[in-house]
Amino acid sequence: MPAREFRFGEGKISGYASCALGALAILAVLCFRYPEYLTTAELRASYDVDVLRQVLKYGMLFGLGFGFLTFTLGKRRRLGSIGVLLILIAYALGGYSVPAPDAVVQNAPLSFGLDWLVLAFLVSAVVFIFLEKVFPKYPHQVILRPEWALDVFYFCINHLLITVLLLVGNYFVATVFGWAVSGQFQSWIQSLPLLMQFIVLLFCADFVLYWLHRTFHESRFLWKFHAVHHSVETMDWMAGSRNHFVQAFVDRCLAMVPLYLLGADKAALDLYVSFAAFQAVYVHANVGIPTGPLKYILATPQYHHWHHSSQKPAIDTNYAVHMPFFDYIFGTYHMPGDHWPTDYGTTRRLPRSFWGQLMYPFRKE
Repeated sequence: MPAREFRFGEGKISGYASCALGALAILAVLCFRYPEYLTTAELRASYDVDVLRQVLKYGMLFGLGFGFLTFTLGKRRRLGSIGVLLILIAYALGGYSVPAPDAVVQNAPLSFGLDWLVLAFLVSAVVFIFLEKVFPKYPHQVILRPEWALDVFYFCINHLLITVLLLVGNYFVATVFGWAVSGQFQSWIQSLPLLMQFIVLLFCADFVLYWLHRTFHESRFLWKFHAVHHSVETMDWMAGSRNHFVQAFVDRCLAMVPLYLLGADKAALDLYVSFAAFQAVYVHANVGIPTGPLKYILATPQYHHWHHSSQKPAIDTNYAVHMPFFDYIFGTYHMPGDHWPTDYGTTRRLPRSFWGQLMYPFRKE
């Protein structure tokens, strides 16, 4: 049996927690200082600044506490030093008392989603590391697996570019599909109960995403971009972040088409986006919670892990993103009972660096 990655009393848990909270605190302070350039307008409109200040305050205090605890334990003093230093830098930049603009923040021509990065990383790490440790499918799989740093980098890039992706996506759908918008149809959609609007959004988006995903697999040209995502050989909550930027742009643009044409209420749209964001991380996670009959209705980790398997029966199956319904209809469903795959990744090994994977689709065979 392999040695446990983290043991209480060694200072490793508190050390990494201190470093992570310190880094996130610095980024959060920068968001307070330069919201027009570093925050997402769509999210900024819904923020309660006082609540965010309290979150930042306690995050910094916990980070400082974890750093000093690491010193006390005395085995990971370098981690403790880095964590405390990062917290002190955040304090020097203004900390949780940093002044925020009093007037309405004007949107810059181009901004980065640093706020989305901070919130998504904090929430995802807390929720999914907990789930992976309490309900693991592979109990001996470590958090800091090989290439974990690479996927953290992808996570950061994808979240920082969220504003650019939204800008391009909105322009694309309005320009190409503006003629197809029907006010009467959208009014009918908005008259439906909230839950029904959510189901319609889920169903229509999944139809588009199913065929988009399948096309990325069946086109030799597009597969080279999608292969970057499939090059992950160890599945966990961070694995889904590995996406080539070309696929990320195509996915965002086309995924927005059904949402744009349906014109559902904001509440229904927010519910769908929240569900999709959670599910996108969850299906990649190392979580083995039994789902019973639910696995035939919604995409689950077992279902999507088979999609990532390099075992022949599972290759080019389970394309749906939200529900396996379209896999049933079009003959691409693969779920061999309660079994899980044993091998992941691509049949042809890709470069293991970010830049190598970025250039991989453009290289000649």
